[in-house]
Amino acid sequence: MKKAQRRPVLQAKVRSLITGNVFEKTFHQGETFEEAELDKFDAKFLYSHRGKFFFCEEKDPSKRFELSEEQIGPQAKFLKQNQVVQTVKFEGEIINVSLPIKVQLKVAEAPPGVKGDRAQGGTKSALLETGAQIQVPLFVEQGDTIEINTETGEYVKRI
Repeated sequence: MKKAQRRPVLQAKVRSLITGNVFEKTFHQGETFEEAELDKFDAKFLYSHRGKFFFCEEKDPSKRFELSEEQIGPQAKFLKQNQVVQTVKFEGEIINVSLPIKVQLKVAEAPPGVKGDRAQGGTKSALLETGAQIQVPLFVEQGDTIEINTETGEYVKRI
């Protein structure tokens, strides 16, 4: 942004990697800042208990760590046992995990689809093996394996 005869100013929205909060920040011409050094490695999800999620390093199962549901975010409901995720480490502390964009999960419960008069395809609520509840098309049945987009939490396709 440039106003009249002033120097240009960059207005940006910045997200904290640790807390996940988004805030606005302005940078003036000539300002410098250090880039955060992040380490990424693969980890395996083991289990969850009372809002805590337990992981271990993929190559060394003895190195275990835990994250809270708030740290993982809404993607936590799509974690299943022995799933490999990418872990982000900042200053020696694990701050977050990122799931693959698409995961395949089995439908644990799905009520039968009722056909009726509708202009577009209908949807119904289905319970997945991880306990997540999402909207799926009427043709999806119990026992089917479906693909889900973890970023949006929506149904993609039936496998």
